[in-house]
Amino acid sequence: MTDNKKQSSDDVAQIAAKTLGDPSASAIQKSLAGSVLSQTGTKNQTGADMEAKASAALKNARSSEVTKTLAGSVVSQSNKKR
Repeated sequence: MTDNKKQSSDDVAQIAAKTLGDPSASAIQKSLAGSVLSQTGTKNQTGADMEAKASAALKNARSSEVTKTLAGSVVSQSNKKR
């Protein structure tokens, strides 16, 4: 896997941190938030499974704005060759 030159923004990282601490956050939101934080200040890249989850969340009309924000960040850091 190649190094990721993109990183999660501070704003999205803050949303992710709040999401992980929110007891009412859904499982998908927490999963996406964990991925966002793992890509903050590192060269980590989104894996194929997480990319698929994020893509599905973006396509789901019922996804909240928080979910879509986190999913967008995750997808933007995926492997461009997939």
